[in-house]
Amino acid sequence: MPLIAPSLLSANFLNLDADCKMLNESAADWYHLDVMDGRFVPNISFGPMLIEFFRKATTKVCDVHLMIEEPEKYAEAFQKAGADILTVHYEACTHLHRNIQQIKALGMKAGVALNPHTPVSLLYDILQDIDLVCLMSVNPGFGGQAFIPHTLQKIQELKLRIQEKGLNVMIEIDGGVTLQNAKSIVDAGADVLVAGNTVFKSQHPTETILQLKNIQ
Repeated sequence: MPLIAPSLLSANFLNLDADCKMLNESAADWYHLDVMDGRFVPNISFGPMLIEFFRKATTKVCDVHLMIEEPEKYAEAFQKAGADILTVHYEACTHLHRNIQQIKALGMKAGVALNPHTPVSLLYDILQDIDLVCLMSVNPGFGGQAFIPHTLQKIQELKLRIQEKGLNVMIEIDGGVTLQNAKSIVDAGADVLVAGNTVFKSQHPTETILQLKNIQ
């Protein structure tokens, strides 16, 4: 049974209180919070201040995904804002191991995200140091994109490596997750499903979350 992490990027920002209440009363496990800087990705979203409000609105895990350059400059600010998990991009980190050490030292779980073109093998030397791998199944920056099918092969490859090493590392899939493809994603080995439009554009979001949660 996968963990479900609705992406608040797809929420109604004029109605955040109601959307947070809906998530809190739903079967959702995490809040997935996308931070974009307009440099690493061609979009700008929100920063620590809004995450602080989300933190006050929920007791669920705040899963913060940094799609930003130089994430080390802001890790402490996101920790203070209430992030439980802080995920940085492999492609944005010149000294990735140092970034991971910093996140851990601040008391957060450490995640590393990979863009669609980045092979999972590039994480093999640090898998034992992290808690989560976020595989981008769309090109990061915007919601509502279609799932990239090759991601299934990457999930299988990464899952095999994690199992061979006996590690406790979760695989999170971010982008294009729908009720139609979720089973194939979970069957491939995913542990966490990020869902934005699928949840927030649904006529019955709590039912949609429950359907995703019950996929086996």
